[in-house]
Amino acid sequence: MVCALSASSTSIFFRKEPHSHHFQRKRFVSIRACTSAASPPDNINGSKVEYTPWLIAGLGNPGNKYSGTRHNVGFEMIDRISQEEGIIMNIIQSKCLIGIGSTGEVPILLAKPQTYMNFCGESVGALAAYYQVPLRHILLVYDEMSLPNGVLRLQPKAGHGYHNGVFCQAAQLIVFLSPCRVKSVMAHLDGRREFPRLCIGIGNPPGTMDVKAFLLQKFSSLERQQIDIALEQGVEAVRNLVLNGFDQSIERFNLGQKYKFHKV
Repeated sequence: MVCALSASSTSIFFRKEPHSHHFQRKRFVSIRACTSAASPPDNINGSKVEYTPWLIAGLGNPGNKYSGTRHNVGFEMIDRISQEEGIIMNIIQSKCLIGIGSTGEVPILLAKPQTYMNFCGESVGALAAYYQVPLRHILLVYDEMSLPNGVLRLQPKAGHGYHNGVFCQAAQLIVFLSPCRVKSVMAHLDGRREFPRLCIGIGNPPGTMDVKAFLLQKFSSLERQQIDIALEQGVEAVRNLVLNGFDQSIERFNLGQKYKFHKV
């Protein structure tokens, strides 16, 4: 059982051993009595921990064919978080592979949409609505060509950046590498863009190389090392975000990422 508190009530994920792989909405209930019994503890920095659940969705394309490609680093980040937090990804819901666990005391729902990139918003939007996750706690993770390979950027909100996964259809939620991914996600969030993003830089295609071919290409050995470092740092950044929100440490993180591969 994972307990999730909010400022005015306490939400609880009730997970029984299901007869199917789907969670029932009735297992996500609000219990106001819990808040009167105990108040949220102080975090390390003295702020109050907010126990409202987070939905962390990584964007990518399903199947072994796309594993390890530039366009699938969103999936890789979700895999790394699940490993570090001990969250098993073994439930299929809303055309999405999900896992429920926690970071510290804060409940998180990890998600890997199993639709193709440009339709990922459909899954993310459905999950956010089903579990009533607030917009500010939907973290979209995806690859970003405007950033150097292995450079990360955390933002509280942004546009679609021409990413197909983020705004592609008129009713989709969050996407992850091409403009259509981010468009897809925004569309399923009623056009709203006030949700956090973790962008993972993959660089630009060299010369006149086709963009699609570049996105579906695997990393060189040096690029792979940089991505592995980024994934490790990304886990810590997500953990800090979930526990502390967008505080000054996120600003320092973004600044450090901007110059981390610059030679002195």
